[in-house]
Amino acid sequence: MEKTIKVLNDLEKRRLMAKYAIGGAVAVLFYAEPVLTYDLDIYCFLPEPNGRFVMLSPIYEFLKQLGYHEDKEHVLIEGVPVQFIPAYNELVVEAVAEAVAVKFKRTPARVTRVEHLLAIMLQTDRPKDRARITHLLAEAKIDARRLNGILKRHGLSAKWRKFKQRHDEN
Repeated sequence: MEKTIKVLNDLEKRRLMAKYAIGGAVAVLFYAEPVLTYDLDIYCFLPEPNGRFVMLSPIYEFLKQLGYHEDKEHVLIEGVPVQFIPAYNELVVEAVAEAVAVKFKRTPARVTRVEHLLAIMLQTDRPKDRARITHLLAEAKIDARRLNGILKRHGLSAKWRKFKQRHDEN
């Protein structure tokens, strides 16, 4: 994983990505016990496009030159399936902008704050996201004030109350 993060940092240094943050289940391991996952989700800002469409092709082409290859929606980088996810809504934009600087072993990286992770999982609302929310609530240190602000800004407060009500009943 450290070699993978070094490649991501190189993509940023070469300005193929403007900024990134580790998201999804891999981000969970920075806050709680690891959960099963297949891939590394990378939320990212891409350089301003010349046209109307955001393009991942410069990233894929550069990685292909380095010997990495595509596998479905992923690029296998040092054996790790990486999915590049351009910041697709205001919540994810905020999550990338406010990501926390961390070290993975000796390599710098950025990870989505736990409060943003919770909000993104709540917004996505897949069964595995609901399970991960429960996992984070049990194990992670969560800043309730920050979380409530995020939920309010992104129209998720009512959905959170419903989730908490069902969670507290179980």
